[in-house]
Amino acid sequence: VQLQASGGGLVQPGGSLRLSCAASGFTFDIYAMGWYRQAPGKERDLVATINYDGDTTTYSDSVKGRFTISRDNAKNTLYLQMSDLEPEDTAKYFCAKYEGAYFYTTSPIDWGQGTLVTVSS
Repeated sequence: VQLQASGGGLVQPGGSLRLSCAASGFTFDIYAMGWYRQAPGKERDLVATINYDGDTTTYSDSVKGRFTISRDNAKNTLYLQMSDLEPEDTAKYFCAKYEGAYFYTTSPIDWGQGTLVTVSS
């Protein structure tokens, strides 16, 4: 399993970024996926999850209405569109593969290396 996250960088408050996670080494379209983040000195927290078919998603309260998780199963790629970014969104963002097709019945078991997002003026 390989999960290659990209798209991070420095952005001003109120700005937008789109993260991508290129997946390989497994059958992407039968697994739920998720985005997590870890700020310096803090634990890794869930940001958003999506079922195998993209039809069901969930978000943490802190990003609801600002972030959108999606997937393109034809391209084996997971996305996170982030808008109206705040300094509190600064963290390393990780994509994760879940054990099964539905995030609400399984847990993440494989992780990418992460991409750093810094929100600062």
